[in-house]
Amino acid sequence: MGDTELSQDLPQEKVNQPRGSLFWVIPDGYIPPESRGELVSHESICVLNCENRAAKLSIDIYFEDREPLEGLIEVVEGRRTRHIRTASLEKSGERIPTGIPYAITVTSDVPVIIQYSRLDTTQPELALMSVIAYPV
Repeated sequence: MGDTELSQDLPQEKVNQPRGSLFWVIPDGYIPPESRGELVSHESICVLNCENRAAKLSIDIYFEDREPLEGLIEVVEGRRTRHIRTASLEKSGERIPTGIPYAITVTSDVPVIIQYSRLDTTQPELALMSVIAYPV
């Protein structure tokens, strides 16, 4: 069954409603401080933008013992996905340190869907965690 056939079976208000939310929370961030083997430990904010226009994201990073790193801007083009590695986020030369717990909020100007993933390769039995972020 194609997308056109499926959308004909759904009520029109479901077909036309925005997919996603404008504000997302990820309370458990932690970039593993080391890697072993071929894969690098990392975390990613995985964004799906189903809208036709680009989504401008504003990302804020909160720490236990220091002021937040606020207003990190990223763009996800319309009808695209983007995986934003948290280690690549930077503002005025400041980055998220490894081995330090943090939390994330993401505000978007168009509805998006956000998933969060962590690859931990600090030991040979690597671990992959992936969860849907919390839409508010």
